[in-house]
Amino acid sequence: MKKASGLILLVLLFGSMKNEHRGKGANGSGKVVIGYVGGFRGLVNTDAIAPEKLTHINYAFVDVQGNRAFLTNEKTDTVNFRKLLLLKRKNPSLKILISIGGWAWSKNFSDAVLTDTSRAAFASSAVDIIRKYSLDGVDIDWEYPGRPGEVGNVYRPEDQHNFTLMFEALRKELDILEKETAQKKLLTTAVGGFSDFLLHTEMDKAAKYLDYVNLMTYDYYSGKIAGHHTNLYPSKLYPPHNSADNAIKAYVEAGVPISKLVMGIAFYGRNSKVEPGSATGLGATYIKGEFGSGYTKIKDSLVNKKGFVAYKDPDARASYLYNPDTQTLITYDDEWSVREKCKYVKDNGMGGVMFWEYASDPKEYLLNEVIRSFK
Repeated sequence: MKKASGLILLVLLFGSMKNEHRGKGANGSGKVVIGYVGGFRGLVNTDAIAPEKLTHINYAFVDVQGNRAFLTNEKTDTVNFRKLLLLKRKNPSLKILISIGGWAWSKNFSDAVLTDTSRAAFASSAVDIIRKYSLDGVDIDWEYPGRPGEVGNVYRPEDQHNFTLMFEALRKELDILEKETAQKKLLTTAVGGFSDFLLHTEMDKAAKYLDYVNLMTYDYYSGKIAGHHTNLYPSKLYPPHNSADNAIKAYVEAGVPISKLVMGIAFYGRNSKVEPGSATGLGATYIKGEFGSGYTKIKDSLVNKKGFVAYKDPDARASYLYNPDTQTLITYDDEWSVREKCKYVKDNGMGGVMFWEYASDPKEYLLNEVIRSFK
């Protein structure tokens, strides 16, 4: 009986680990809702986070220095970890992951994963962070393997295969931690929401080690033409370019299971200065651009205010504002486009949605729409 009881306990334990990994999703939908929370600015106001509306929080960012995952702001990072873990009192199934890299801190990825020795050291250092602070997993946001990201970033052809080997090394270290803690430890990645990313990676091989692949289906650019930055489908108002639908189809064709793909939602707008003469700004000649305001400010202060007129692009399933006096175009996600994205996720069997980032929509207009859509 003692051996049998031990076997039963073991079965129950690993069964609970499996259930803990997938969970029920938002409102029991089975879909993940992953929110990126920016700790790079300093202390995070966790009182402004609604943990019951999320399945995962990805803490951004952990740096890469000396071929190791490195807490640049350790004093505030450790406080943030403690406060984020307290959110589990309201949502015990909430998972807290560290996100390593990002646009500004991807410079050293290529060096860190170049050799077997450096990869092992990097993987060990990353998992040591979540071991030390009792976190739930590692998210990799390498922008980008094998191609330019921010000016000065190191990249090389070997990144294509080393990208896969990095995940293999991380999964090995996470498996060790799983045995130590009897808790599932997650491995995810944020990837470019454009097909060119696939030319420099082995996503079919990498996906075998990953729980979720978070598609950054935002920050799209259309070269010399001002276009949407987070559209679901191609627009018919300017030559077809990037879209979430195009990216998802490309990743599936490349061998990534659609159940692991997570749709990206922008909680902020992007501003474009265009040449005069356009009626709505979309498709006009692009002069320059910049990050815009978060959605709370857009909704409360700019929609049909201050010279801006609101438009919807029914083909792209994307909203935008245009001020003809200043020739300023603002493209963004709103409740309508989020509803369309969530419907796409459900209709196509995707894993769920993620968004950048929580602080950009403090009134939770878009997060509430996600929850409603997944009910």
